[in-house]
Amino acid sequence: MEPVTTDGAPSFTDLYSLPIGQGMIHGETLHAAQLPGDPETGEIVGETMSEQAERTLDNIEATLEAGGSSFDDVIKVTVYVTDLDSFDEFNEVYAQYVSEPYPVRCVVEVSDLAATAMVEVDVEAAV
Repeated sequence: MEPVTTDGAPSFTDLYSLPIGQGMIHGETLHAAQLPGDPETGEIVGETMSEQAERTLDNIEATLEAGGSSFDDVIKVTVYVTDLDSFDEFNEVYAQYVSEPYPVRCVVEVSDLAATAMVEVDVEAAV
């Protein structure tokens, strides 16, 4: 396994001393997960789902690129949201990052996420 790190996405390990990696390559697959954290401070940013979705997907994109991949190589996406009523807002932003053939996607409504996050995304991508 090979860890993937980038300054383009927050390192919650550094900020919160949590054992969380930005990304990991295993075989020919990159696994990454991100929240809407500012890459420099790690603080959760954005007051709307659109703002948080954009920051989260930018963080995912930076991690994918650091691992030699891109959104074009994403196979599967799991989206965790605290309110399914805001999912249309997420989809408007998400559509700017993906193209056909679209990755498989699962959406899960959760009762809470870290800090003030409304969304968390994890992806699996080919490398």
